[in-house]
Amino acid sequence: MLKGFKNFLMQGDLIIIAVGLVVALAFSTLIKAFTDSIITPLISALSGGGVGSQGLGWHIKGQFVDVGTFISAIVYFAIFMAVVYYVLVVPYRAYMARQGKKVFGAPEPAAPTKTCPQCLSSDLPVAATKCLHCASAVS
Repeated sequence: MLKGFKNFLMQGDLIIIAVGLVVALAFSTLIKAFTDSIITPLISALSGGGVGSQGLGWHIKGQFVDVGTFISAIVYFAIFMAVVYYVLVVPYRAYMARQGKKVFGAPEPAAPTKTCPQCLSSDLPVAATKCLHCASAVS
């Protein structure tokens, strides 16, 4: 049982995923600090708030709806996902392609097609003998 667990842990894909997770968490901390210390104060400054201001938002029945923090969270999410995609997913796909393995989510090449001489539709399979659209014979 322990040998099987060790083999599971030492699989190449699992190691790559674990390293990717650690890198993603590190980038998460970095991007969170960026949005908290740069983006949120900029949004607060654009809203005309001073040092003691609550930021961009409004009060509803005594509660402050903080739109600036939400905008910062959206910026954080967009930056984080872009970093994860370009730093982890793209190199991983390239690595797996070099290994000759199919990667989930990788674009598949389009199937070859031919064009009908009568109606000029270009989505006919190469093995087709009749056009799907006008029923004319296709060579």
